[in-house]
Amino acid sequence: MKKKVRRSPVTDAGSIQEDCCALCRLSDDDPAMLGEKVTLKEHKFSVHYFCLLTSSGVYQRGEEDEGVFGFLVDDIKQEIRRSARLTCYSCKKKGACVGCSIRSCRKMVHFPCGRKQEFIFQFTGLFPSYCLDHSPTQSLSVSSDFSLPQSCSVCLDSIEPVLSYSVLKCPSCHASWFHRDCVQRQAHSAGLFFFRCTLCNNKENFQEEMLRMGIYIPERDASWELEPNAYAELLEVYKRCDALTCLCSNGRTYSAKIGWFQVICCQLCGSRGTHRKCSELKLDTRNWACTDCTQATDGKASLVASPQGVQRRSLLSKRHLSPNHPSISGKRPSLPVGSGSPEELLQALALQLRPLSVQVEVSRNLALSAGLDMVRRSDFDPTHTLSVRFKDEQQTAFPSIPWDSDTARQHFLKLLVQQIQDSVVFEGPQGFKNLALNSQALREDLYFDVGCLLALSLVHGGPRLGFFSHALYQCLFNYPPNCPLTFAHMTPDTHLTRQVSQIAEAKSLDSLREAMMASWEYLELAGCNRPVSSLEDRDTLVEDVVGFTMITRMQLPLQRFREGLQTLGVFDQVQLFPSAFYSVFCEAADCLTAQTIGRLFVINFSEQEERVNRETPVVTFWRHFLLECEVGRTSISLQDLLRFATGAEELPAAGLLPPPSISFLHPISSSPPRVEQQQEEGGEREMDRPGSEEWRDGGMFPQSEPSSKHLLLPVISTYQAFKSSMEQSVSHHVHLISMES
Repeated sequence: MKKKVRRSPVTDAGSIQEDCCALCRLSDDDPAMLGEKVTLKEHKFSVHYFCLLTSSGVYQRGEEDEGVFGFLVDDIKQEIRRSARLTCYSCKKKGACVGCSIRSCRKMVHFPCGRKQEFIFQFTGLFPSYCLDHSPTQSLSVSSDFSLPQSCSVCLDSIEPVLSYSVLKCPSCHASWFHRDCVQRQAHSAGLFFFRCTLCNNKENFQEEMLRMGIYIPERDASWELEPNAYAELLEVYKRCDALTCLCSNGRTYSAKIGWFQVICCQLCGSRGTHRKCSELKLDTRNWACTDCTQATDGKASLVASPQGVQRRSLLSKRHLSPNHPSISGKRPSLPVGSGSPEELLQALALQLRPLSVQVEVSRNLALSAGLDMVRRSDFDPTHTLSVRFKDEQQTAFPSIPWDSDTARQHFLKLLVQQIQDSVVFEGPQGFKNLALNSQALREDLYFDVGCLLALSLVHGGPRLGFFSHALYQCLFNYPPNCPLTFAHMTPDTHLTRQVSQIAEAKSLDSLREAMMASWEYLELAGCNRPVSSLEDRDTLVEDVVGFTMITRMQLPLQRFREGLQTLGVFDQVQLFPSAFYSVFCEAADCLTAQTIGRLFVINFSEQEERVNRETPVVTFWRHFLLECEVGRTSISLQDLLRFATGAEELPAAGLLPPPSISFLHPISSSPPRVEQQQEEGGEREMDRPGSEEWRDGGMFPQSEPSSKHLLLPVISTYQAFKSSMEQSVSHHVHLISMES
């Protein structure tokens, strides 16, 4: 029995019509969407440029003038043979040449089919491709304008400002939204040198983001620059007299080189002209403005200034910032590559802070009121350090509280975060707060102010927030991406949640319709009051209602809250590293442990070897004392010890600055009279004898410098003496603070 002759894949490819792409099997010729289609008549096949760029098995091994833009013909044929065996995930036909770059993903598609399946093809680096499940996404940040854009910035057609595969936005201004196809055609037309945001004119960040989101930017000049004599009309100078009565015998188009009948153009618009004689000008007149421009400038053409010199301010902004002060949302400082911990990222933002201070007076621990008064001042500058003073009911400052400026500021920021969490801006159980929709808060722009205060707290040394719900963090920063909100994310025990709960828990079609009838007003408002024909429609309905309740309905509060978080660049930083900051916003601070406190402090030993020998046992005492504090075998807690050494009630989100350190407090070199007499007689010093150490242990107590985060540990010979000394000093310090507070 003879084996069947296996038909060569090349024969199959050759059977395709010559004008069809040998890789995607389409005859379409759309350079903007598929790349230039090149036909090799001698080899009897055509191919799209984008199909070659994104194919997984072919590379440019030739020069630009070889083969098809550097792709050698033999390599292209080999890729045709390879892809002929692969089935497209979308159309189920052979010839799939593009695969998802994630190794564990097996999806293969034709390039046009990949666009339909929302693949993202990155035309940079190794030209990776990503399927819908693994594709990059954009942040949900919006612009500083009052309302979201309702039209595409390129085609000006209506657009729904919801990020998706087909809807993109500018990463710089967050106000320019456009269809994916529109911005791809814009890039094809503008080229690398002119492709930029149509609204804010940003080029570098815009091109980088568009490449990341799968937009191809050709490395050439703009198409309009390549047309021959494209700007020939710009070389023409307007030479026509537009006066009501032209006195020139040679006509309006005549212009002498000098004299009365030389045509002078308008110095503002350049599109109107006159003979000097016809407008009764002087013979030496060179600057003249036409009637239209004179009326537009109230007859004062010299007052017309360049629009670049005009300072733009958001219509929503309540703050009239002085030109001497930076914007409330300052630029994000550059960070070292690879920064990952939130402490390092916040410390980088803290570099913006200046030694100038702003006074904050807190009456009766009303921190939120004091914070709102501060940020609403016309001269408020977020880069100034906070100088906090607490006042009692008689409006007198607390004179005897043993706090330095850092401790007072940290206590103020702790109270501020607690009171913000309990304000009308948020709703939900403790530790899992969502934004609440409050009309009075909207009128007072409280969402912006609260976002600004939280950003200030994080950068100025305040505690972790830790009370955001997972849903709120996702709505603000789109983390984790591609995870739709569910009924479980809604705020429990609210009227809206109970309404949606009845729909979500419906067990039959009749009960579903009954629940919908009970909530028809809200469903009508949400645009979800539609007929249902089966119980399977329930999940889709619930998803739509949840999206309206937590995103669409909350669009303005979320927008203003984001803009407040822009203060000092906090929002931009979190947007870049959402996974790193998740614990700062959504997870409560971990309990202090002996290991945590031990790692905080840098131990500085003395330079003399004799002193180092005495200090080494004290380090062991210190570590053992921390362990006993953790398990409750001492009269003080780790928090008391932290407050004594650094002035901080808890670890700030940005970490402690400067880093806490430990040095050692040695006994004074003086001796009792008996010892002094022995020394005068030439005898051995009593303090250097082993038997004298009990006298040396007495009266030695730790000392702290909270402003510099410096702790001095006494050099004591026994652990019991060290423990007693630490307990007495720290307990006395904590007792003073609790009494005066």
